Amino acid sequence: MAQVVAKVGVKKEPGYLYFVDRRGNVARSKMARGKSRGKAKQQVVAKVGVKKEAGYLYFIDKHGHIARAKMKVGGGGRRKKKKKAKKKAKKKVKKKKKVKKKKKKAKKKKKAKKKKKAKKKPKKKVKKKKKAKKKVKRKKKRR
Repeated sequence: MAQVVAKVGVKKEPGYLYFVDRRGNVARSKMARGKSRGKAKQQVVAKVGVKKEAGYLYFIDKHGHIARAKMKVGGGGRRKKKKKAKKKAKKKVKKKKKVKKKKKKAKKKKKAKKKKKAKKKPKKKVKKKKKAKKKVKRKKKRR
């Protein structure tokens, strides 16, 4: 959640972007609209001098005060949740598999015996004959 750092009470005008600059002051710049996409100069609206801490995002809230929120770094939050869900699903599947494993082992042994028999038989190699290319005579067109 957002935490108010300094109560400034800046009145916001439409058409401007309000932000906390490097020095901790409230600044604004003209928003780009249409073709006016030139480099906008920033104006300092209120000198506050807030000391910024790493790991926080500083912004101007709807009341015009300087607030901060903890940044989520890394972006791997969704992956961790997916892994946990997969682990839970695997545990449920393992319980069901224990009963079926005994039956599968007997089937695997039978399949292994069949494979051994199949391996003993040598396979015959079939040679493919090369087809002779026929020469096609082209008739010359007369004009």
